[in-house]
Amino acid sequence: MVVEARLFYKKAARFDDELTLRTDLADVGRASLRFEYEVIQDGETISTGYTRHGCIDLATGRPKRVPAELVELKV
Repeated sequence: MVVEARLFYKKAARFDDELTLRTDLADVGRASLRFEYEVIQDGETISTGYTRHGCIDLATGRPKRVPAELVELKV
């Protein structure tokens, strides 16, 4: 589940603009993941941001450890 989201605008994009989104798994905690994002237009970064996602047990809604296969992606 998303527990935090931040976005920093540097320049506007329009409806039909071709954009590139770069995503990086920046941090893996015991029960959360942080992804960082960069939106690029014509080689120029027009926005950056990040989201933090918490891992929960769907049955109980309580936090749980990040699955091992996701932890291995950051290594």
